[in-house]
Amino acid sequence: MSSVGRGNNCDGAISDVPKKRQRVDANPCFSSTIESSTHSLLPVASACGGGFNDAATADVILRLHPDRVDASSDTEHGAAATADRAEILVHLHSLVLRRSKYFAAFLSERWQHHDDFCSDNSENLRKHYRFSLSVPKTADSIDNYLKVLQLLYSDDLLSSIGSVSTVLSILPIALELLFEDCIKACVKFLEAVPWNEDEEEKILDLIPLLSNQESKELLARVSPAKSDSSEEMLHGLVRTAIYNSPSMASGKAFVVKLLKDFSSKELARRVLYEEFEKNLRIVKQAMEEYSSPDFRANRLAPEAIQKVNLYTAMNYGKHLLWLVERMLELKVADSAVKSWSELASFTADLHKAFNEGPWRSMLPGLPSVVLRCTSKLANAVAMGSVLATRQVRMNLVRDWLPVLIICKDKDRESVSSPLGPNHKTLYLELEETFLRIISTLPMSDSQDLLQQCLRFSTRVGDDCPHLVAAFTTWFHRANRPQQFELCE
Repeated sequence: MSSVGRGNNCDGAISDVPKKRQRVDANPCFSSTIESSTHSLLPVASACGGGFNDAATADVILRLHPDRVDASSDTEHGAAATADRAEILVHLHSLVLRRSKYFAAFLSERWQHHDDFCSDNSENLRKHYRFSLSVPKTADSIDNYLKVLQLLYSDDLLSSIGSVSTVLSILPIALELLFEDCIKACVKFLEAVPWNEDEEEKILDLIPLLSNQESKELLARVSPAKSDSSEEMLHGLVRTAIYNSPSMASGKAFVVKLLKDFSSKELARRVLYEEFEKNLRIVKQAMEEYSSPDFRANRLAPEAIQKVNLYTAMNYGKHLLWLVERMLELKVADSAVKSWSELASFTADLHKAFNEGPWRSMLPGLPSVVLRCTSKLANAVAMGSVLATRQVRMNLVRDWLPVLIICKDKDRESVSSPLGPNHKTLYLELEETFLRIISTLPMSDSQDLLQQCLRFSTRVGDDCPHLVAAFTTWFHRANRPQQFELCE
């Protein structure tokens, strides 16, 4: 497509036209020809005294012809295709053409030459302007130029457009011919209707050809107002999924799918971890207040406050579990694992709280939530999905092992398990995971931690083969003849 300002010459000589074209009119200077057209004529501007391609009243004859085929790219097929595409002559009116600044320039006295005029043999010796306009060598280029020339005769451009595809075919031509009314109508139409993906790409290619004012609304539609718009949007979606999940399970599932397909893993990591840290702070604060005797002593209704704190810890603990699952799915849980290994004071509050009785009657499912978060993160470490440092691995077991043990001990004492019917599976999974992590630690560290794991055993040793295997491995290493001298 010709670009804006491209020089389409107005010439006096017109090459011979193919014989296959239909003759529409003749005059002493040249043959006026035009192909049969299926285009419906649009409403005309009555001031010109005639319509589009009205030879009886026209004072301009425009020759539309394809660009010449480049010799370097002229193939047999390309040459044949060009020969089949007939150039045409169109009868127009100078009064209407002046709606286009391009034609207005050629019609001005400054650009007129005597070769641009030709008299016919009619009584009034009516004179015609003759222009020649080359069009790109594409299948529909001449048809598209005809559409724009017809639009010059339309008083209602918007109703004549009809679709985005029409705009995409005529807007480049309107820009080339400086047809401002058509450009404005096309832009206004594009601003108001949806686009598909292919159309949007084509519109983006046209935006640089528009003025700043013309492209303002189009750019606002495809360009973020702020550099962090994607992050802000993702934060909003994650928060909606977390805090409204009980009432919009389908929305939550949508966010899960969106995160899986999200293009920027680093952005997803940042958003999920920020929400993880926020929810973790709330859970920590709630359990700290629940476990603090000073906090309870300074309240008029300590039992009610305790219940509120437990419910807060439970609700935000569920949010944490959802976030942990998402980070593990995306393999961006490194920071979460590190944070979970630095919770010595929090695990101490949990141990104290679970060692007391009131939480059982208020919210017996709370231990399950925190242990499931621990199990998922610890399992990622044990499986190698998250490559944690020695200190992180050791802290993860050392701080969370007492919480697992107190929950298991209290569960044994109760008639019904606070963790629900799957509590034995959760205990066993976490025990096995801790033992695998312990096996990755230096023997001095694993020796201390394994002794704490004796609480995993039941009355029948055969019920805990995972513990037997862990001690067997440790003793096997301890009794191995020393072959290497360790550096201090």
